[in-house]
Amino acid sequence: MNIESIRSICTSIPHVTEDIKWGNDLCFSIGAKMFCVASLQAPLTVSFKVTEEVFEKLSNTNGIIPAPYVARYHWILVPDVNIFNRKEWEQYILQSYNFVKAKLPKKILNSLNQIKT
Repeated sequence: MNIESIRSICTSIPHVTEDIKWGNDLCFSIGAKMFCVASLQAPLTVSFKVTEEVFEKLSNTNGIIPAPYVARYHWILVPDVNIFNRKEWEQYILQSYNFVKAKLPKKILNSLNQIKT
């Protein structure tokens, strides 16, 4: 897995935007809310949001840690992107997207639904 693979997964989802924050993080968002962050500097690390139950499971898995600054919101940090295969990455990234999208205000959701992808 590499940055282009992560980017490909994220940008294949409708209404996703991407930008660089903090100088070296590629952030993927829906409605201006981040759902996935990938480091642009080596080594590649990726953070994303999970459910509370999955957070407990994954954060206790060897090679995965609670994401600094946002662990309280159930974000994990994957320092070794090869810990998951592509299908698992697609699953976790899509779940993160859906969690964040579900919390968006109706006004933003309505405006996104009016945009053709």
